[in-house]
Amino acid sequence: MTETAERISAAALAILLAEGAQAVTMRRVAADAGVTAMATYRHFPNREALLRSVADAAVAEMTADWGGRGRELGLARRLDALADAFLDFALGRPNLYRYLVTEHRPDALRFPDDFRTGGSPAFAPVFAAVEQAMAEGVLRDDDPLEVTLALTTPFIGLVQLYLGGRMNMPESDFRALCKRTTGRVLNGLQV
Repeated sequence: MTETAERISAAALAILLAEGAQAVTMRRVAADAGVTAMATYRHFPNREALLRSVADAAVAEMTADWGGRGRELGLARRLDALADAFLDFALGRPNLYRYLVTEHRPDALRFPDDFRTGGSPAFAPVFAAVEQAMAEGVLRDDDPLEVTLALTTPFIGLVQLYLGGRMNMPESDFRALCKRTTGRVLNGLQV
């Protein structure tokens, strides 16, 4: 990536993180990056391509170690470690989280195909943990993709409620609630 493209990306990411995807415009990014609007189009064909590039790079950086996180632990502790990483992301970068998870985008990952093939860096390590737990007889034999969905969907719903201001509790209590909820689902899936 050229120096100009890096400046454009950095400006777009800063706006996305601070104000959300709706605030990211090619003109605004150009102004913040100190380049002309036409320069942004030389590096990124449109706003969607710029947002996708910036979001993909940010997610890749944040999730680089998630696949190995807690791999040596038992299932419950491994899921706790992955939950911590996910909550650090969702609560630490809520505008990026909203853009990736809740905004309608034509390039968004789609269940089941994109998730079965490991396309989601947040879902893939949980999927791997579930497959391993089933192979080891810790979880009942079932469709690992759907079991992973059963474990992760309540978490995503709780995060949506929390970010939407519908959960009246400190972050530490919210994090504990998320883990207790996952534990309850996990209890129903174990052998």
